[in-house]
Amino acid sequence: MENFTYNSLTLRLEGLKVTKVSVYPVFFFLFFSYMLIMFVNVGIVVLVFIDKSLHQPMYLLFCNLPVNDLVGNSITLPRLLVDILRPPSERLISYYECVVQAFTTHMFGTTSHTVLMIMAFDRYVAICNPLRYSTIMTNNMVVKLTVSAWGVAFVLVGILLGLTIRLNRCRTLIMNPFCDNASLFKLSCDSVFINNVYGLTFTVVLFTASIGSMVLTYTKITVVCLTSKNKSLNSKALKTCSTHLFVYLIMVLSGLFIIILHRFPQYSDYRKQSAILFHIIPGSLNPIIYGVQSKEIHRFLSSLFRSRKTLRPLC
Repeated sequence: MENFTYNSLTLRLEGLKVTKVSVYPVFFFLFFSYMLIMFVNVGIVVLVFIDKSLHQPMYLLFCNLPVNDLVGNSITLPRLLVDILRPPSERLISYYECVVQAFTTHMFGTTSHTVLMIMAFDRYVAICNPLRYSTIMTNNMVVKLTVSAWGVAFVLVGILLGLTIRLNRCRTLIMNPFCDNASLFKLSCDSVFINNVYGLTFTVVLFTASIGSMVLTYTKITVVCLTSKNKSLNSKALKTCSTHLFVYLIMVLSGLFIIILHRFPQYSDYRKQSAILFHIIPGSLNPIIYGVQSKEIHRFLSSLFRSRKTLRPLC
């Protein structure tokens, strides 16, 4: 028994607490949510890839969000769907798979922030420096911004998980529907002071940089719009910026809700549900929101629909 519980390579997931009556409704809700996420995100990436009119910095940078949603949800939701149908005693996961899942989960959350930050920079240049936009937002700059968004997230999350995997484990129960850093270091009987300090610093720095960049960027954009008499510029700015801000607020509020509920163990069930919705809601809404607001995407879909209609054989 000692060998099994100390640094065991087999862990058990607590999973969602659902009654026998609600197992299948919850399963199908998550299943169709996952199918929707896959469909809309793959669709938007393919659409940007095949339509040359969408080969613009705004859409190329936006493609990072659906890619992030696809990877983050594909690691988490399929496993969660399988576990819902299993009895609690059979919800087992290997330690290494758990670490990969935790890394991907935190990469998903962190990259959501960093990608929206580089998208805010793009909107700032487009509205505040429209004459220099083409010279600043070159293909090379788009690549640099994309690599920076993913690279910063990779380093920050890598250190976060690196501090956790160094710990010895004396427990095997993951108190969550899926693996994350907090659930992993709670398995340890060693001191987790450094983990708590870095985790708190990580969260504060990420949210401060994220919110700070948004406030600074959109303050300057607002000043430009208020002082400009160009109605078309103001209309375009309002449309693109409101879309970006709406997506950002959904992501920030979902993340803050989870962080707050972590401080109240008595609401652990609500925290688990919020953690799942943090994956589902942004992943489902981001492509739809941008698709509804984009004239280029509307134009492409309309032309595609018309071409199919003309090719339809006459009876």
